[in-house]
Amino acid sequence: MLFIAGSTGFVGSHLVSFLRQNGIPARCLVRDPEKTGPWAGMEIVQGDINKIPEGALDGVDMIVHLVGIIREEHGQTFGSVHIKGTENLVMKALAAGTRLFFFQSALGAQRNPRLPYLDSKAKAEEIVRDSGLDYVIFRPSLILGPGDGFTEQMVRLIKSSPVLPVPGNGESRFQPIYIKDWLKCFQKILEEKKAGVQKNEVVSLGGPEHLTFNRMLALYMDALGIHPKTIHIPMGMVRAGLGFFAAARLAGIKSPPPLTGEQLELLSMDNITSLSAVQDRFGFQPASPAGFIREFVG
Repeated sequence: MLFIAGSTGFVGSHLVSFLRQNGIPARCLVRDPEKTGPWAGMEIVQGDINKIPEGALDGVDMIVHLVGIIREEHGQTFGSVHIKGTENLVMKALAAGTRLFFFQSALGAQRNPRLPYLDSKAKAEEIVRDSGLDYVIFRPSLILGPGDGFTEQMVRLIKSSPVLPVPGNGESRFQPIYIKDWLKCFQKILEEKKAGVQKNEVVSLGGPEHLTFNRMLALYMDALGIHPKTIHIPMGMVRAGLGFFAAARLAGIKSPPPLTGEQLELLSMDNITSLSAVQDRFGFQPASPAGFIREFVG
């Protein structure tokens, strides 16, 4: 039995669909059971990562921890979600006698107070590795597919104006991986678990290409058939503008900035791993973004 925390998110919803199609039982932790129509047939437990009901992990032999936020809002912080939430889930797993802990981290996770998101992911990784549980940690680059937030934002921006402002020079590199390929990697973990093959590991995941942000924008534009003019804005000017947007929000203007200061910092950094990472660990070549983006955008 799998216990999935984060089952209603982008990756979680695709994982639940995969498990249902393959007859793999799972128990899903959700805040609002009324919003789980697609989860029919799965066990539902009401709660969140910091409020896991007693007995929720009974009979569970694998935790799947997908809970994560990309910005702090509505009282949720990286510390409360990534760090305290992981601590709580690990404690519950140990008390229930669960054997295997799967944690979705992020490519580039590192101890760095200047980057709270990546810092909190690194601290959460340490909690899992030091827990005494068997573990598998995935560190993916961008995961793309139907319903992912990055694509939704790109499509919205491209459609919104004949001129598209791009923070910085757009030359930072990413390594997007298709959600279907992420699921193949996860399936391999399940197969190894069933076969009794388990090794504690941290696995970096990325697609078959290193793409600049400019190139990724071009792929989305081609898929949509819309080609607005792009204007590159120096990062210093963009960061200075964040103060204006913050003041506007305090004044009640409902136009939050699309990116936080840290997200702008991450946008200017490479987020890549070996081009053969998936092939080396899981034995298959992941799909090219030029092909799979067209499958769900347009």
